[in-house]
Formats: sequence, C-alpha cells, structure tokens
Amino acid sequence: MYQVIARKYRPQTFADVVNQEHVKTTLENAIAQNRIAHGYIFSGQRGTGKTTVARILARCLNCVNGPTNQPCGECASCREIAAGGSVDVIEIDAASNRGINEMRELRENVRYQPARDRYKVFIIDEAHQITNEAFNALLKTIEEPPAWAVFMLCTTEAHKIPATIASRCQHFSFRSVEFDELVARIAWICEQEGIHADAEALSVLAQAGEGSVRDSLSALDQAIACCGDTLQAADVRGLLGAFSLDALGQVSQALLDGAAPRMLDVVNELERNGQNLQHFSRELARYFRNLLVAKIAGGDTRLIAASAGERQRLAEAAAQFSEEDLTRYLQLSLDLFRDLQFSLQPRFHLELGLLRMVQAGRLVSIEEALAGLGERRGDAASRRPAETAKPAPSSARPAPVTRPPAPSPSAWRQKLHATLMDLGMQFTADAIEHSEVTEANGELHFITPREFSVAMKEADINQAVRKIVGKPLKIKVTIGEVAAQNQDQVASAPAAQEDDVSRRALANPEVQSFREMFGGEVRTVRNLKE
Repeated sequence: MYQVIARKYRPQTFADVVNQEHVKTTLENAIAQNRIAHGYIFSGQRGTGKTTVARILARCLNCVNGPTNQPCGECASCREIAAGGSVDVIEIDAASNRGINEMRELRENVRYQPARDRYKVFIIDEAHQITNEAFNALLKTIEEPPAWAVFMLCTTEAHKIPATIASRCQHFSFRSVEFDELVARIAWICEQEGIHADAEALSVLAQAGEGSVRDSLSALDQAIACCGDTLQAADVRGLLGAFSLDALGQVSQALLDGAAPRMLDVVNELERNGQNLQHFSRELARYFRNLLVAKIAGGDTRLIAASAGERQRLAEAAAQFSEEDLTRYLQLSLDLFRDLQFSLQPRFHLELGLLRMVQAGRLVSIEEALAGLGERRGDAASRRPAETAKPAPSSARPAPVTRPPAPSPSAWRQKLHATLMDLGMQFTADAIEHSEVTEANGELHFITPREFSVAMKEADINQAVRKIVGKPLKIKVTIGEVAAQNQDQVASAPAAQEDDVSRRALANPEVQSFREMFGGEVRTVRNLKE
C-alpha cells in the first residue's frame, strides 16, 4: 500500500530532524545526563516536528539500550513506537478527547506501571483544545506523577495552555524551517524517489509550505502525482495556484508606467483563467514585501524565501522604486487582501485596489513639494528687477534730525493700542481701545468708561507715547461715557485689523506659491505674536 512522502520520510532520530537544533541539543544533553523531566510542552507552527520529536524522545527513553541519544531502531519498543502501536506510548488527540472524563481516564491510567518498557509516555496532540476543567483534573497528576510517567504536550497555540500547567513542564518552542534547509530536504527526497526537479520548482514547493516541512512534502506528493518524475516550475505553479514573478511583475511594471488600463487587463486575465482573486492579492502583498526587503537589505538577503535567481530578479525590480513607494504599495496590498476576505464583489475590490496603487504612485512627498516650492520662489525672485541703490548725500554734513510728527487724534487709539501690546501692557491697551482720545496743545485727553479706569496707568501710556512721537505728552484721564460712534469704531477695529493681517499674509509670495501648488482655501489668519 502506498505511503505518502511525509510519513515515509518522517525522521526516526534527532539527527534526521530538519532545523530545531536548540531542541535537539537540549534533549540529547538531558538524556545523556539522566535529567529527564516528567512534563514537556512542544509548541510551534504546524509541520515543524513537534509530534515527531515527541515520538523520537519516547524511543530514546524506552529503547532496550536506553535511555540513549541513539535508539537502535531494531528492538521491539523502537519498532512499535515508530509504527504507533506501543502499549506504553499512548498518543491522545485532544481535539476529540478534550473533556474532563477523558482526563480522568488518563489520570487512572497513569497509576499503573508500564507493561514492558521503562517509561509510560503520554503524547497529547493539540493540547490547547483541552478544556479548563479537564486541565484542572490533570493538574495534580502532572505536578507529581509516578516515576515512570512522562507527559509531552504538543500544541500550535502555547498561550492557551494554562499557566498552572506550563509552570510544571519544560517548554520548547519550535521554529519555522529555514527556506534553504527546506529546499535541501525536498531535493534529497526527490533524489531518493528518482524525481527530477529544477531549482525553481523546488523553490515553489518550499514556498508552498511557508516554513512547514509537512506542507511542502504534501505539495511535493501532489506535484509528483500530477507531473510524474519530472517537475517543471511552470507546471508546479499551475497545480498549486502560485504566481510567477513574471505575472506579479505585470503589476509593478504598470505602476512604473502609471498605466491604469493595464491594471484592469490584469484583473480580467485572472478572472478569465479562473484564478482565485484573494490568493492573488495575498501573493501580491508577499511580492511587494519581498521587493521592499530587497530594496533595504539587498538581493542576497536570507530574509526573502526564494531561489538565488528569483532574489536577483526581485532586487532588479526593487531598484526602480523608492523605499517610500514600496512601503506605500505594501500597505495598500495588505489593505486590499483584508477587504477581499469579506467582499461580495472581489473583482470590483481588486480593480479598485490596483487603481489606488497607480494613483498612489503619482503622489509627491511633502519634502519634494516644499523643495519645489523653494525653487519656484527662487525663480520668481530672479525674474524680479533689482532695486536700484539710493544715491548717497552729496554733502558730508549729516542730515538734520527730525522727530516724527504726532499722529492725528483719530489714529492715536490704534497706535497706542499696538504699542502697548508690543510692550506687554495688555490691560492698559484694552482700556485705551475702549476710550475716546483727543489731542490738543501737546495734551492727550482720554474719556474712559468706569470699568476700565483702573487700567489707565499714566506711566504706561507715557512710555507708549514716547515710543510713538519721541517725547512725553501731558496725559489727562476723565471717567465718563464714550460716544456711541466711538464704541462702533472700537468694535470694528479688531475686524479691520484682522482684515489687514489677512491681506498682508495672502500677499506674501511664499503663501501665494503654496496656494498655487496645493490649492485649498485660507479661512483664518492668526498673528502668532498675539
């Protein structure tokens, strides 16, 4: 009867296990030093050797020459464990035996000594599916088992194992298998089976496993059944529904050319050939991830699960994009893959997502936009005629010093208010703003409402006056009512001042260039000094 490759080439010793050196070394040393624990947790992604290592450890413990790091493979115990028929090595599928009754039965079974072997080993697969009540029933047994009992819990979700159980076991975390080691393992099995496979076909099979040896070997079995003893990359891709770099490169080339119609052609071709659009979007995200990694780390990096030739092609394609663009495309492709999981119209979503990528490629970074703004401002300055220098006075005698004329009474309020604000005298400035001001014969007369009388400090006003006209003036303050017309002017002053600030800001050449480039509408202008 035919036996699938994954079972036929299942490792029988620690040396046969691919990768997992940290696990193998620790267990081998523990056996050599006779420091065998009563409980182990083997966790990691599927197909990385958790149950296989548990069986190998059981063989090491119960071999007639054991405990030993090198089980003989010939004794009855070794053969029965390898075939899964040993009475003293009990494998339990926790996915279907997860309740408290099954754990009570296991607990009763632990009490009896092994029928023949040295240890009674309990291998519990998918251990995370055991209920909390069942774990509680097993807790005391795992904490203080008899000397002949060893528990091995295998799981893909270690975080679901209760802390009370995990703290009583040794935990080994299995890693996903390196791409190069996985390719080497598949190539060795193909040689043993008389299968001819090119390097790119082996790469496709290794990529299909995503770090899982069992998944890759299952894909190999399927490829042999389809293609016979000669495996070509194109045939294997077609069988597994994978996409070549040429197919994915059509998207990147359309992005380089900014060709939106070509994106629609890509989707139409996928739909016409019956391709899974969700699978394509996932592969597209992986493609942009590999381009980004190649851009950052180079084409010879081990971070890309691909053959040497494919890594080189990825590096050449990545060189045509900036790191920022590839980051943006990766994020958009991930968003697209997420949306397609729940889409009732996957074709529409895929078309929209690819068109968004084209539009994103036309965006200009803010740094480039600001740099362009500076260049445009420099060009405008170069076109502006140079100002002619003012001629120097013909006489060496200095010009007479004249003091600036005093402003008209109507302008006094605004001048004083602005100067007081510059001097940091805000309360006096507010009082001036609500007062009526007249000037006659070198005297300033203020009519101020009663509520502002306290803020009318003569020393502050004189300091502002001295800054405006260059000399002090006599100040007279009268408490009284301000004319209604003056109140209207006071109320309209901030609006007029705001209009003046806005007008000056919008007339600035840099602001005008910025508005020409980015568009938009200026709604509010605020003086940051206030």
